[in-house]
Amino acid sequence: MPRGSCHCGAVRFQVDAEIVELTTCDCSLCVKKNAVMAKVHESAMTILAGEELLSVYQWNTRRAKHYFCSRCGIYTFHRKRAAPDHYGVNVFCLDGFDLSAIPVRATEGVGMSLAPEGARAEWPGPREA
Repeated sequence: MPRGSCHCGAVRFQVDAEIVELTTCDCSLCVKKNAVMAKVHESAMTILAGEELLSVYQWNTRRAKHYFCSRCGIYTFHRKRAAPDHYGVNVFCLDGFDLSAIPVRATEGVGMSLAPEGARAEWPGPREA
């Protein structure tokens, strides 16, 4: 099963699932981080080292939790907003992972609803009242 890490190697994790599909997302955050992700159930994800070094970024509804290494800044994975019992794993962090043989599906995030309090004008999507 694939193992992965951030750039500096302080955060290390393992995925105990077969990766059969990759996704991209066009929300304002994913576009800026240019991530390609694999959806993995929380039971198939194990943090091997560096959990205490993970920082979290939350925005909008604060349901999704985007984790990155506090030392090198690399986005490693996130708890998904639409499926909070799943992680979206940054496949570029997986050691030796060949993404060329896995289909990539574009997901629509730009139209996800936004909570109006604190929502920046640059964030597309319908506003909730």
